Amino acid sequence: MAFFKSATREVPDTRPVPRHVAIIMDGNGRWAKKRFLPRVAGHVKGVESVREIVRACIEQGVEYLTLFAFSSENWRRPAEEVSLLMQLFVTALQQEVEKLNRNGVRLRVIGDLSRFDTRLQELIRNAEAATAGNTRLHLTIAANYGGRWDILQAVNRLAAVAPDKAGSWTEADLEPYLSTHFAPEPDLFIRTGGEERISNFLLWQLAYAELHFTETLWPEFDAEALAAAIASYQRRERRFGRTSEQLTAQEPGAR
Repeated sequence: MAFFKSATREVPDTRPVPRHVAIIMDGNGRWAKKRFLPRVAGHVKGVESVREIVRACIEQGVEYLTLFAFSSENWRRPAEEVSLLMQLFVTALQQEVEKLNRNGVRLRVIGDLSRFDTRLQELIRNAEAATAGNTRLHLTIAANYGGRWDILQAVNRLAAVAPDKAGSWTEADLEPYLSTHFAPEPDLFIRTGGEERISNFLLWQLAYAELHFTETLWPEFDAEALAAAIASYQRRERRFGRTSEQLTAQEPGAR
């Protein structure tokens, strides 16, 4: 059974600061192009933004942060860029894990990791093990991840465990096998870089997330930009299928 409430089955607890923020970090290549730099320079700069947003989430009181680093469709990019991204992933794991651990951040990597080379897979396993006891912030990196892949692998795992119940499975049966089973559903989804789509990211989990799109390129997305996104979130009315009148009736002092 899933530990966290599902917004499609019951009304989840809400609060002014989103408990879980999910971000598509878009615009690294365009940031570099504007400066006549190679695309990889934008990805390197983007790692600095990751550091800042991790710090900002801790300061804001966000508990879960999920970042879309590399999609299952990104393999279609030029081979040289993919290779450089893999090298950057290795370097980031080598340099950042100790800092994350010192700051109480638990790191997880979700996605189909089988396509990565053995060295990278080992670094991921070691990083997850080293930070497994931390609870200050749960940082999840989605790498070689796709929302459809996630749903399909969950169905396959459920089928292996409970084949006799096929045809009567429920959402609650499936959710423990999703790659983000350890986290509540995202409250706030952010995409930087000006595009306004979710690009096969957390398709199941984003059912009731508030969506925030910004023109800011990821290497320029900072604590102030995160605060603006959270401020936008705070202006939303999260009804979860209810009416505005029902929400008003639940407010303290309402008669």
